[in-house]
Amino acid sequence: MAGIPPVAAGRRTLVALVVLLALAVLLNFVDRGAMGIAAPKMKADLGLSATTFGLAASAFFWTYGAMQPLVGWISDRVSVYRALAFALALWSASTLLTGLVRGLALLVVLRLLLGLGESFVFPCVSKIIARHVPAGRRGTANAVVAVGLALGPAVGTLAGGALLAQAGWQAVFVAFGAVTLLWLLPWALVVRALPAEDRAAPASAFSYAALLRQKALWITGACHVTANYGFFFVSIWLPLYLTGTRGLPIATMAWFAAATFGAQALSSLATGHLSDALVRAGRSEDAVRRGFSVAGQVALALGIAAIALSQGQGALLAALVFTGIAMGPGPTMAYAIGQIFAGERLAGSWIGWQNAIGSLSGVIGPLVTGAIVDLTGGFGGAFAFAAGLSLLGAGLFQWVLPPMRPVDIA
Repeated sequence: MAGIPPVAAGRRTLVALVVLLALAVLLNFVDRGAMGIAAPKMKADLGLSATTFGLAASAFFWTYGAMQPLVGWISDRVSVYRALAFALALWSASTLLTGLVRGLALLVVLRLLLGLGESFVFPCVSKIIARHVPAGRRGTANAVVAVGLALGPAVGTLAGGALLAQAGWQAVFVAFGAVTLLWLLPWALVVRALPAEDRAAPASAFSYAALLRQKALWITGACHVTANYGFFFVSIWLPLYLTGTRGLPIATMAWFAAATFGAQALSSLATGHLSDALVRAGRSEDAVRRGFSVAGQVALALGIAAIALSQGQGALLAALVFTGIAMGPGPTMAYAIGQIFAGERLAGSWIGWQNAIGSLSGVIGPLVTGAIVDLTGGFGGAFAFAAGLSLLGAGLFQWVLPPMRPVDIA
């Protein structure tokens, strides 16, 4: 079946569509990161150890990862625009209700529901990008979305830090969940402006078993694990590390974390635009996407090590900004690579599986970090483990990932 022609929606509608996708991803990361922001007060108030806090953080990824294959399958067979709207309503409600928890059990339940709602995001976003955006603009579109991914923690940390200091940790969740619901209003207007054939559910069908036999699917998933680990480590644990281990006040922590993720956002835009320019100039898309991925993973390992080894606030801030720059290429390239292999027809299902595998770093990482911190009394071992996985990722992208070309599934 031929895909819907790129830019069929019209340039203005297409731009609005991509901007709203980026905003949805931003809100996605604001809401999922609320627990890390609230941790300095929430952890003590609920009586959580580092291990139980890690358990609650990990619970998000149990449903987030497990549901990705099913969500990807759904997004290839129903109206992807309605699916994304439903998902956002679910996760915003889960975020809001987290402000009412009084113990670990309900916290875990709401984290599971949050993961279920947010599991729709990247399969749906990738399906829409693959449907509407041509290859020569794919890096930029994914970079705009990745800006939302990076600015989510930055905006969340600044706003959440202010709320945490003034109104308590409960206000962080209530405010974030309520604001996220407002996204549904402009989304309904933009989707209504799409041609009727774009809004309809796709009629494509393919062999799911054949998809799962694609070696490239499992390798992109493994690459995604290593690309995710460092980002999840920083976004989940950085507020607690900066306030607990480095002794920063909450306000200073918020600005340092915001600088980290702000640098990531600028790096995502720059690397996405530059990679597209190289592709349009005739460079191999394989070589370009692979090269940026490898460079980002190596730089991320160096940045994570620099955070742990830095002395003084100036050196710490420099290490954090460098780490943010290093995190920039990761999500932009990981999703662009998956979209190359999948094409528009398979994008939802492929990214669903790729993201499910990649989410293993979110399931395992908080538990590993929490256990290391409790056993050793510090973050040194956790930083070393995260840096090592980033270096492993560089090797996977360079030497294990197969040549990038659309897969052929009858």
